[in-house]
Amino acid sequence: MGGKTYKLKFGHRGANQPVKNLKTGRIEITSQNHGFAVDIATLSAKDVEITHVNLNDQTLEGFRHRTLPAFAVQYHPEASPGPQDAQYLFDEFTRLMAGQ
Repeated sequence: MGGKTYKLKFGHRGANQPVKNLKTGRIEITSQNHGFAVDIATLSAKDVEITHVNLNDQTLEGFRHRTLPAFAVQYHPEASPGPQDAQYLFDEFTRLMAGQ
């Protein structure tokens, strides 16, 4: 999708990273362990919808393709530190696999 990555000054580490879901406005407490991010400015707005941002530094944490059945988050939704803040991602993935 053309996005460029860069090294974070301070990586996202731990089980208490706040991420905002831009579609719902809800804050999810996430588990993370990464030192790079995708530069939002390098993604095409016509192809990519930003869905999640990190509240500590406003970096990209999730996006979806506008026409393809694809989405991604840059945290561990299976870790459930919230305790199940990101369960909806698995439901959405299942719907996409079923072609809905």
